[in-house]
Amino acid sequence: MISKDILTAKYPTAVYVAFGDSPELADELAELIASGVKTGSCGSLAGCIEDNAYPIIGAYRIVENGSGIPVCVIRTTRLQLLRFSEVTEELARKEGEGDLSLDYWKKEHQRFFEGEGNFTEDMELVFEEFSLIEKIQ
Repeated sequence: MISKDILTAKYPTAVYVAFGDSPELADELAELIASGVKTGSCGSLAGCIEDNAYPIIGAYRIVENGSGIPVCVIRTTRLQLLRFSEVTEELARKEGEGDLSLDYWKKEHQRFFEGEGNFTEDMELVFEEFSLIEKIQ
């Protein structure tokens, strides 16, 4: 396993990130990203504003599992702003989760955004696409 010091030296502008809202989901999503199945993700625009954290095209991120162990490095390649109700089957498939359907995506993301306390059908999302740069494990 590569140390965080080595990763930080190799990707000095990268931030460490775990996807999902539980350690178990972070494990699952990190594996989907590392295997190339998950090439997209989204967050609420309200959450980006609240956290003052916005994805940037060209930025690197080091994806961690639910235990905080680095799994892979990704780079943001595309961003789009759209409403929850405008997410397409193609975008849902890029998220790489469940059966890859739009119905599954809607159910799971509604649960996630309700947990954040800000779900509506017309809420604005920042949809990010990324490429896998390096597997770490």
